[in-house]
Amino acid sequence: MDRRSFLSLGIKATAGIIIAQAVPAWASIPSSSQPCSGKGTRNLAFYHTHTRECLDITYSRNGKYDPKALHQINRYLRDFRTGEVHPIDPEVLDILWQVQQEIGCDNTYEVISGYRSPKTNEKLRNRSNGVAKRSLHMKGQAIDIRLTGKQTSTVRDCAISLEAGGVGYYAKSNFVHIDTGRVRTW
Repeated sequence: MDRRSFLSLGIKATAGIIIAQAVPAWASIPSSSQPCSGKGTRNLAFYHTHTRECLDITYSRNGKYDPKALHQINRYLRDFRTGEVHPIDPEVLDILWQVQQEIGCDNTYEVISGYRSPKTNEKLRNRSNGVAKRSLHMKGQAIDIRLTGKQTSTVRDCAISLEAGGVGYYAKSNFVHIDTGRVRTW
């Protein structure tokens, strides 16, 4: 074997070792673009700013939503003004979970608004021009939140980067709106 062949073989061997060591690291990076994908559990903790109720719940196990947990979440995120309960889109929960994964925390979400009945939505629209006529809150596809201990601008930026739905930022009221509608920001 001549010197050139020997050096070429050494470079290839070194590259193979580097790649072999790097692949397991790449394989362990979670994909945040696939809702409820993968094994393990997904847990969220909430504090409702209006009802003062707390909920700490595992809503997904081994890549499957837990129907009992979703039922509890539906009740928890009810229209607190009327008591009406409506199914919450589990993808809203996935976005919240993904935000926590990206930020690197498991802090409690402070809920300002979950489901809103059409009656409540209309009442709020009459008081504020910031309430949409066809709000996704009325379909259980939106939530207004803060993340304890984190700047709302950080939560907003993270949610926007996921490109998973709509993200509204209400700096004066200090909350972020997240929904599973089309990707847009305001």
